[in-house]
Amino acid sequence: MQHAPGFLKLVNEARPLVNEITIEAARARLAQNPKAIFVDVREDDEWKKGHAAEAIHLGKGVLERDLEETIPDTNAEIIMYCGGGYRSVLTADVAQKMGYKNVASLIGGYKGLVAANWPMKAE
Repeated sequence: MQHAPGFLKLVNEARPLVNEITIEAARARLAQNPKAIFVDVREDDEWKKGHAAEAIHLGKGVLERDLEETIPDTNAEIIMYCGGGYRSVLTADVAQKMGYKNVASLIGGYKGLVAANWPMKAE
């Protein structure tokens, strides 16, 4: 997908501030910490078509509004993913600005999860 220059500028400014992890690292973190939260930040229609089996949905459009209610523990381990790893960088940055201390963005996003044969389900 070809992204707009302004969007890429925002992502590239946030990227150094965010912990990005690989699919293998995410798999290990979720296995080691049963309380870790896998968050799909894609839009509702993307979520309904398919998502990681253990993920919760908190779309980028409502993240700031609903994050504290959905995940009240600011120390919770959170791994965010989107379609390809761009929007999740932005949402991880926002979560950190809101006081969340253990947030990561998944490199490769949903596309990478599918390629890695991650267990999926659809709504």
